[in-house]
Amino acid sequence: MASDRKLEHIKLALDSQTKLSEQDLRFNYEPMLSAHPENPDLSIRFIGKTMRTPIWVSSMTGGTGMAQQINRNIARACREFGMGMGLGSCRKILFDKTDWADFDFRDEIGEDQPFWANLGIAQIEELLHSNSIQAVVDMVGELRADGLIVHVNPLQEWFQPEGNRLKQSPLQTIKELLYRVKIKIIVKEVGQGFGPESLRQLLALPLRAIEFGGYGGTNFSKLEMLRDDQQKLETSLPFAFVGHSASQMVSSINQILKEDSRPACEQIIISGGIHNALDGYFLTSKCQLPSVFGMASSVLKPASESYESLHSFIENQIQVLSLAKAYLKINPDYHG
Repeated sequence: MASDRKLEHIKLALDSQTKLSEQDLRFNYEPMLSAHPENPDLSIRFIGKTMRTPIWVSSMTGGTGMAQQINRNIARACREFGMGMGLGSCRKILFDKTDWADFDFRDEIGEDQPFWANLGIAQIEELLHSNSIQAVVDMVGELRADGLIVHVNPLQEWFQPEGNRLKQSPLQTIKELLYRVKIKIIVKEVGQGFGPESLRQLLALPLRAIEFGGYGGTNFSKLEMLRDDQQKLETSLPFAFVGHSASQMVSSINQILKEDSRPACEQIIISGGIHNALDGYFLTSKCQLPSVFGMASSVLKPASESYESLHSFIENQIQVLSLAKAYLKINPDYHG
């Protein structure tokens, strides 16, 4: 009843106050220009496939505990909502199929959605050096994955107690990989992002996409520091605060495009510190290359609980995207 609603409004009025300090200045709110969205088209043609929703579930987990059910829930949601999925590191199944079921989800996600395998730059360097890179090609083929994500993580490897030492630059390794194999490649960072010169070099390579893995989300270098002893933690911790946010990298990409409007790599997965769909909408709208946005830790919790919980989470993100597309325009004066 209207009277009950009015009473509820009165009770909640004080709790509904907003402050100017909370105002989101990234957008101009334009309430006059659209009806409420109904079945809006959010689709994008990306890395050779049509994604109905511009959300990429970034690489997280595999080969341990609940990973199989988590990944199955994610793959199922990607199929239902038309999203892309990157697997966690596939290192454990490269030569041993004991944990294969934690990664084998092409049937769940379907042929139409992006589904990518994942290995670290240290493993790629080792496999190239030992002339064993065919194992990667075979694994990608057996998973029926669209290609391989190479995560570049020199700081994580350095601070990881069991980490590997890189013998050459990641750029040199990626170039050699592209020369040696015909599979499609995406390169990503793992929580500290890429500086402008790294982005410039990556854009010049025939990659299918660059994934930011920017500062502001899960930082795997810091994660490894926390696993080590306290004395080392105090010495190493400043490195955890070095990096580039997704917003900074979008600005770098746009600046690079002013100098080279036809890069070899023309697609971006904006990830790292994307806490909600509004963050993703802002950055994909601002980026001058075709882009989707990646979410990882925010997806992990509902995916760990149940498929119903994950389904509800994704539905809510899509509603936010739909409303944003209808009523929010990027504020050209915002430079935060």
